[in-house]
Amino acid sequence: MDSTPPSLTQRRKAATQLEIAQAAARLFTVRGADAVTAEEIAREAGIAVRTFYRYFRTKEDAVEPLLTVGAGHWRDLLAASEPQEDLVDALERTIVEVLTPRNDDDLESLRWTLGLLRAALDDPALQIVWHRVNGESETQLRAVVDSLAGPDADPFAVRLIAAAATDAMRVALEACVALEDPLADPGMPAALATRALRTLTSGVQLLPDA
Repeated sequence: MDSTPPSLTQRRKAATQLEIAQAAARLFTVRGADAVTAEEIAREAGIAVRTFYRYFRTKEDAVEPLLTVGAGHWRDLLAASEPQEDLVDALERTIVEVLTPRNDDDLESLRWTLGLLRAALDDPALQIVWHRVNGESETQLRAVVDSLAGPDADPFAVRLIAAAATDAMRVALEACVALEDPLADPGMPAALATRALRTLTSGVQLLPDA
């Protein structure tokens, strides 16, 4: 995995993309994606329309950075796990850390994510973005899981665990959207995700029998 820190230009680009994503999320959550234009997102973000299209092809693509930022943080936390820690335990610990709001900013970010997923229920284009984000996250997570599992691990089991962990997060967040007030208990997303992780990884054996 590449450990080279991002350049100043890359950090500025990422910050701009996240600002646009947050603007799109605000509008989509309140009005629905169908009723929002790229021009309105650009105006909400305080940028020119041509700047919007420099970063994103469609208005739905604009929310991708907001959906991926948590996954990147999760992979970083997991990669920093102690070598002796059980892999599923490490996944559970990092899932709890990522999905449990620690302050108002965390709670607001989770609220926007759930709002986007609610908007995606009636918007196929947003659903495509959501599933693409999860597919890319699984591929990147697989590299981290493979590194932590060690050279003797069964490659098929590594793929299963990476898929299970990604789907645990996805299913938990989607289940929260179905609740009337998903953040009445801020610990609910983490609790559902860890339950899903344990269920989906039950019986998966990383190391082949001797």
